[in-house]
Amino acid sequence: MVTAALLWGAGIIAACCALVFARMSYEARVHAVTRAEVTLERLPKAFDGCRIFFISDIHKRKLSKSFLRDMQGKADWVILGGDIMERNVPLERVRENLDVLSRIGPMYAVYGNHDLKADPSGLADALKKAGGVLLRDDNVLLEKNGARICLTGIDQPLQKRDGYPKPPALPPEALNLCRILVVHDPVWIRHVSEKPADLILAGHTHGGQIRFPFFGALRLNRFYRKYDCGWFAWYQPRSAVRKPQMLISRGFGNRRVTLRLCCPAEMHLIRLKTAEPGTSES
Repeated sequence: MVTAALLWGAGIIAACCALVFARMSYEARVHAVTRAEVTLERLPKAFDGCRIFFISDIHKRKLSKSFLRDMQGKADWVILGGDIMERNVPLERVRENLDVLSRIGPMYAVYGNHDLKADPSGLADALKKAGGVLLRDDNVLLEKNGARICLTGIDQPLQKRDGYPKPPALPPEALNLCRILVVHDPVWIRHVSEKPADLILAGHTHGGQIRFPFFGALRLNRFYRKYDCGWFAWYQPRSAVRKPQMLISRGFGNRRVTLRLCCPAEMHLIRLKTAEPGTSES
């Protein structure tokens, strides 16, 4: 009887472990688009309703052509938040991923730390051939029906001890424009006294990748446990950007193991909304 009970208990434990492992494998391989709407105080009316397809931390995953075919025509721009590849990822796979993404809309990208450790020149060449623009402390102006906003890409330092550069100075014609800023590692916000953009897009953290109910991601340090994934907002009453917001993506790919827990892989479709008159805080 005791032996039978032990075998029964062991069987239950093994079945539970198998189910958890299957779930972790599924979360790491899923193609899922997280949709969100963000209201920006300085967004011109011409950009109201425009959509950004944002993807970060692809690493070694391969994008599904059939899945992303449904995204064609649904986004005005594609923004890549870095770690588009990693070491030992064939450039051919990177080119295929970029070709899929370029079909969604005009493509802009920043480097991530793994891009710099892998093949930055090869990635830059692949981006260029796919029609993408690599932003390395650069500003570009996006236009819509005569109105403009500014897109800024912050370059990734090879080592964190190298420090992050200050945001590139805005040209005179962009000083008062709504600004969207892309940076791979959200720790960059520790290097600026004020958030200099209406919307900041970041990745890097993977949301911790392995998270536990009630405890969250145990392997993230103090800063990243606070800024792990999701939306964040501030209020800067005496700044040109009074209401900066930041999205940190859980990322599409995985590091070390192709497993996630309570932290499924994601891509993003972000709808921009112009703030209604009279909604500003005094």
